[in-house]
Amino acid sequence: MSADINNREFRKQKLKDIIRKLHEGQSARQVQEEFAAAFGQVSAEEISMAEHALMQEGILPEEIQRLCDVHTAVFKGSIQEIHAPKNLEDTPGHPAHTLKAENAVLREMIAEIRRLLKAPETGDWFKELLSRANLLSGIDTHYKVKENLFFSYMEKHGVNAPPKVMWGVDDEIRAELKNALSELNRGQTTALEAVLKRLEDMAFKEENIMLPILQEKLDDEEWRQIAEDTPAFGTFLIRKPPAYKGRSKDQEDSREELPAQEGGIRLPTGSFSTQELSALLNALPMDVTFVDKKNRVRYFSQGRERVFPRTVSVLGRDVKNCHPPASVHIVEQIIQDLRAGKKDHEDFWIRMGEKLILIRYFAVRSPEGEFLGVAESTQDIAPLQAIKGEKRLMS
Repeated sequence: MSADINNREFRKQKLKDIIRKLHEGQSARQVQEEFAAAFGQVSAEEISMAEHALMQEGILPEEIQRLCDVHTAVFKGSIQEIHAPKNLEDTPGHPAHTLKAENAVLREMIAEIRRLLKAPETGDWFKELLSRANLLSGIDTHYKVKENLFFSYMEKHGVNAPPKVMWGVDDEIRAELKNALSELNRGQTTALEAVLKRLEDMAFKEENIMLPILQEKLDDEEWRQIAEDTPAFGTFLIRKPPAYKGRSKDQEDSREELPAQEGGIRLPTGSFSTQELSALLNALPMDVTFVDKKNRVRYFSQGRERVFPRTVSVLGRDVKNCHPPASVHIVEQIIQDLRAGKKDHEDFWIRMGEKLILIRYFAVRSPEGEFLGVAESTQDIAPLQAIKGEKRLMS
């Protein structure tokens, strides 16, 4: 047993050394030779542990992210998928099956775009290339499922490093793809060729690093919940998959209900049943989310027209992990200012097509002034801006 532990520690330390050398500027070829000499195979979890250890030692996720594609080139072909339970990804509707199906179509799309890039520029060549390339922008949906559902469950099981690194790379790919499509409209293809490689490498990481970790950690009920929450985000390049019911036939009806509060919910100025309070909050013309004083997402309303998708998978998640790495520091600063009493609220507004979305953060305090958490509201205020004159009750 001690020999096994020592061997695992040696492998983890060796992986850390290799990753560190990459970040210190050694070439991929030098590192790959050292890697091959030290390891025959390496598991996805070992890579995760090595990256997590580096972050614990003070290396920022952005530093690991910067050479994440180099890591993929080094590890590709050497990762053992020894953690994956059998047949999960062979079951239509299972989130692992859906992710791999989307990646398979993505690879087919990339191959077709590359064929067009090499083809003679005749007839409708450019029109067809532009049409296919524009479909790649839908990768945002694929990444949102990963960031809001898969990452949430990884964090709940104590796997924190890969989500932070991968989300940062996702955002880089989004930005590079947007730029590549803009350049393509001007007849330039160099940026598009580069981003195709990054899309392929991310698909490899998802299937060979992320999925094995998820399949090792998650139970069937957690997978079923991810499958149930996925339609809130949609699918990428494939039809909507069938519902995943889980391995147990009666699982859909076997989930425990939270105990009802006897006498309903009594407040200083009135009372509700749980059903009434839920319906009231859902009837508000805005989305409401509550984050408690430990920065955990505790509640969100379920109105008819949500601005941003929310699923039950987010409950209990640290709010900083619900935002892209590039904006985490802003969210943390807002919460810190509200907690410290420097502000009572903070407002932002953004354009989304014809909508003008007002995003507001409010400090939630007890009557004695104790900080209890943060309430976030989001609302399309474009219809309110269009109001003119007046309309009285008797009009």
